[in-house]
Amino acid sequence: MRALSWLPLPLLYALGQALGELAYHLHRRRQKITRRNLSACFPQLPEAEICRLARRHFRVLAAAALATGVGWWARPARLARLTHFRGGDIHARARAAGNVILLAPHFAGLEYGGIRLSLDAPLLSMYQHHKNPHLDAVIAAGRARFGVVLYARNAPAKSMIRAMRAGLQFYYLPDQDPGDGKGVFAPFFSIPAATFGALGRLARLGDARVVPCATRLLPRGRGYEIIFAPPLENFPSGDEARDAAAMNRAIEELIALMPEQYLWSHRRFKTRPPGEPPFYA
Repeated sequence: MRALSWLPLPLLYALGQALGELAYHLHRRRQKITRRNLSACFPQLPEAEICRLARRHFRVLAAAALATGVGWWARPARLARLTHFRGGDIHARARAAGNVILLAPHFAGLEYGGIRLSLDAPLLSMYQHHKNPHLDAVIAAGRARFGVVLYARNAPAKSMIRAMRAGLQFYYLPDQDPGDGKGVFAPFFSIPAATFGALGRLARLGDARVVPCATRLLPRGRGYEIIFAPPLENFPSGDEARDAAAMNRAIEELIALMPEQYLWSHRRFKTRPPGEPPFYA
């Protein structure tokens, strides 16, 4: 991966297109999960378009994976050159007004976005340790090289809130299935989805504005675009389910900008409400 990080991004993008196309045909299980998610979330699309969108998803994920080392090892000047911002004024105003939580869903450029943003100002984020200790050390060092403070997912919330109050932005990744008995069920593309319900509490205790943020891998390897959307309004409401629904709506709006780059290959609807049949039969 370090060797790949020296290659031009357009070349990595082209290699990723070929690798992703191969993975789409070989990894049938993930292909089926992706198509199931897309069919459920975009019922208006014909099956042929669902297949095309799924293939684009695999290709962009592979391109982003091959370019992971760029974020971990490239020089700051290269990262600055590769990065474009949309809504940077929104982010600047939120930062000037106080503490900020960056609501960062799982898009293809998620890894790069956190590293690039930490180049401008320190961040805190959550980290799930890898079972391989050597790879775990490489990942943690790559993410933290510009000042990202990493907390394990089971770390006490008090420590993260103290860090927010001290001025660190929270690069928050909340949009995966939390598992049975955790979180709340909130609509995601009108489907009840098990959703982490902590964002409202974190915003309230950290006195923070929640700014949706997504990183897009630009076509043909032209770089990355970090997108900031306006802060969530009337948030937090004090109601965990309502806040989770507001968060999911914000994620849907980001997905509309680049539907192929969201992590559709994740089993987002694995946990079902009581009495509901399995989503991935």
